[in-house]
Formats: sequence, structure tokens, C-alpha cells
Amino acid sequence: MTKQMTAAIIGGGVIGGGWAARFLLNGWDVRIFDPDPEAKRKIGEVLDNARHALPMLYDYAMPAEGALSFHDTVTEAVKGAHWIQESVPERLEMKHKVYAEIQSACAEDAVIGSSTSGYKPTELQEGAARPGQIMVCHPFNPVYLLPLIEVVATPASDPAIVDRAAEILTSVGLYPLRVRKEIDAHIADRFLEAVWREALWLVKDGIATTEEIDNAIRYGFGIRWAQMGLFETYRVAGGEAGMKHFIDQFGPCLKWPWTKLMDVPELTDELAQMIADQSDDQSGHLTIRQLERKRDGNLIAMMRALKQQGNASGRLLNSHEKTLRPVLQGGSPMVSLRRTIPVDWTDVNGHMNEGRYGQVFSDAAEEVMAYVGADDAYIANGLSYFTVETTTKYLAETRAGEAVEVHTRVTEGQGKKLRCVHELKRASDAEVLATCDQFMLHVSLETRRTCDPSPDVAERVAALAAAHEGAKS
Repeated sequence: MTKQMTAAIIGGGVIGGGWAARFLLNGWDVRIFDPDPEAKRKIGEVLDNARHALPMLYDYAMPAEGALSFHDTVTEAVKGAHWIQESVPERLEMKHKVYAEIQSACAEDAVIGSSTSGYKPTELQEGAARPGQIMVCHPFNPVYLLPLIEVVATPASDPAIVDRAAEILTSVGLYPLRVRKEIDAHIADRFLEAVWREALWLVKDGIATTEEIDNAIRYGFGIRWAQMGLFETYRVAGGEAGMKHFIDQFGPCLKWPWTKLMDVPELTDELAQMIADQSDDQSGHLTIRQLERKRDGNLIAMMRALKQQGNASGRLLNSHEKTLRPVLQGGSPMVSLRRTIPVDWTDVNGHMNEGRYGQVFSDAAEEVMAYVGADDAYIANGLSYFTVETTTKYLAETRAGEAVEVHTRVTEGQGKKLRCVHELKRASDAEVLATCDQFMLHVSLETRRTCDPSPDVAERVAALAAAHEGAKS
């Protein structure tokens, strides 16, 4: 997206606020309409959490935030918007009224997505002036971290708008899952509903408490599902014989009376109170914002682990991160890295541990290498720079969630030598948090011994060292 993009959020609850954060932190202007007098406060709190969490998923700084504005009417909010996300309560007549207001003022080619978890798009499109413009774009909380968006269209949908919706969602780091046929509750919520029904019976029958059920999920299959899904998990469970063996072995279980999915317990006041009391015992000592921070930290750590492995949502993060990589400028000093410190980089003292300082300076050096031409293609051809000596000084604490910059000067760049002097600075006040003197030698990856760099790389290194000579950070 090269032009400034605008999103209109109609309904600013938990989901609407999450949508606003996802767009805003990816550089979009965001307009919000919500008649709730507390909307600004509530959305502001969601944005605070999102600003703390989302940048920690990436190894490059995110774009500058777009402009956030609140509007008194739907018309004001949607006029000129490229994306309009409806997140009003699940009442069909209300949604129809909102769509009429939206379409009376919005562009005909704007995407109108609904966050509905239950209604089918044909129901949403009924009576609309332009039904092909409206589709289901169902997210998962928190929208600013979880990437899945169920995109559900109908035969009446405009294919060009649906395709553009998928492109826009991808551009802000989301994963658009196109649902082939519309069905009540789409795909994911049908699974959630099945697990929820079974959990209600387990609580009602006294077999497990809410905490014990949560532990069964988070310590067991929940982690497996997070990185492999359902069918791939069971394929692995089949061993070398694969999925067919698993089905042959466990298929007969489907006939056994294990589940009560078709027999739902009545949600009496007594059962509702039992669940509420157990949930209070489990998590009542934490505020909702503390629980959200805890949730966000867990998700970041898991998704960054998957990112390192290049699997599932981690693969998506890697792909989106490439679009965030800046074009390095050869200033003096050069800003070789901008990023936010992730929560999984801290130690028992609550600040970044020593090994991660090495990671930051290593990443900065790799950006310098790419700048002089020793990039991925160069390395694939069997040549690179190896670090042989570093001296790091730790000057101040660096904490999770802080935005930082690395300022780098090349102080030596003759022949096989490349020396970088880095300063890690807090972006907010330019305080120097740590320094690193890093000495590298050019090597052949075939012999693992030093050798001369290619002439063009040698020339660029020497030019950068000359430009930085005598410069101060």
C-alpha cells in the first residue's frame, strides 16, 4: 500500500478496538464511530496494550502510527474510507440499519467487513443497496495479535472487492482464511462451541473445575494445535503409517459414548453461578488488563518461537516482517537497526539479558553487511564476514516493550577487516543503553578461512569506513 489508507471502525468494543489497533499500528488512519460515552477510554486502553504488544512480534520497527479520530456519525467515519469494519452487537436488524447508513456515504468499492461470529453473509446482505460489497471478516481476540480472519463471501459478492480484502488483510499481517461455503458460525467457532459444550458438562457433572479444564488445554493439546492444527497433529499421531493408521486405530472411538456434544446441559442459574465462582477462584485476583497483558506475553513468546522455526503463524510473521525491513541509509553514524524489545528477551531481573545484547548487535551488523553487498545472495555464493571479537559495555537497563535504535560507525574497513562500533539507544530519549566494539573478518564458507572480499564489497566497506572516519554517534 503506497498511498495513505483509511479504515473506519463502526463499533468500538473489544473487537472493534482490536481492529482499530491492527490498522493504526500498521500506519493506517483510523476513524471510529461508537455512541458509547466511554468509547475513547476503552479503546485507548486496548490501544495501550496493542502498542505494548504488537511491535514485539517483529525484528524491525513498525510504520509510524496513522491518525486516530472519533466521529459523531457513521457518515463522517466512513466517507472516503478504504476499509469499513462493522463490529456492532449481534442483532441482525441493527446490522442492516448500520449497513444502510454506511452505504449511503461510503465509496462503492470500499470493503465492508463484518466481525460477526454467527451470521452468514447472505443474511447480512439482505436488503442492502450493494450486497456485493458486504462480507464476513471474522477475527479472533486480540485482533492486534492473532492473525486469523475468516473471510466469507456469497455468489452475490464482488470478486474484486473480496480479492482486495484479502490483499489488505495480508498487508497488515493478518491471515485471510477464505471459507468455501457459508455456514452458521463459520469454521473456527464451530470447534470452539463443541469444546465449550463438552466443558459445560464436565463442570456440571463435577468431573473437572474450570481451572482443571483450562490446564488440560494449555498444558496439552492446545500447544500442539497452536503450531500444527488438528489434522496434522493426528497425522503425526499415526506414526510412520500416517493418517490412515490413525483413523483405523481411533476411528471406532467415534461410536463410543465419550462425548455429550448432542446433549447440551441447561445453563441454569445454579450452573452459571458455579462456573462464575470457579472462574473467580481461578483468576479473580487479576484485573482484566492484567489478564490481557499475561495473555499477550504468552502469545508473543509462542509466536516468536514459531517465527524462529518458520512454522504456522511464525511463517506469516516472517513474511510480513520482510515488508517492514527499512532501506538502510549510509549516514554517519548510520541507524542500522530499529526495533522493540520483546518480552521473551528478559531475565529474572526484568531487563534484557546479556545474550540478547549480542543478538541486537549481531542483527545490526548483518544490516551493515547487507548494505555493503554481503547480503543473503552473497552468503549463498560462499562468502561472508565472521565476528572474531566483541567488547560490550552495559550502561543502563533495557526493558521489554522499549523501542530502541542501534547507531553504527564503521571504524575499520581495509582488506579482510570490518570493524563496527555500535551504540544501542532508547528511542524515546536517546539514552545510550549499551555499546559494542565488533571486529569481523571476511571468510570463505567453503574453507572456513579468511579470504579477500569481492572487489565491489571491499570498495563499499572502504567507502563506508572513510565516510565514518572521525564521526561521533
